[in-house]
Amino acid sequence: MIRKILDILLPVLKNKYLLSLSLFVLWIAFFDQNNLLDRYKLVREVHQLQDARHYYIERIKADSARLTELRTNNENLEKFAREQYLMKKDNEDIFVIVNK
Repeated sequence: MIRKILDILLPVLKNKYLLSLSLFVLWIAFFDQNNLLDRYKLVREVHQLQDARHYYIERIKADSARLTELRTNNENLEKFAREQYLMKKDNEDIFVIVNK
């Protein structure tokens, strides 16, 4: 059984072109500066950065719309100040309710 396997593999291993190609593929896959593992990590990082970029672009659009709304309407500005900074008029009391 082992003899049959060796009879098949020995001519393949003696083929210098196949051996060179195999060594080249192993070198590129594992030992090169840009090996497959590093390429996979970089591609994954690029996808994460693109997702973050899309998220921040959407946040910028939403914040820009909110800023435009606050700059154009004083009632919205007053409502924003009351909600975010707990500002109040002189004759008002504010009660903060915390949900647990």
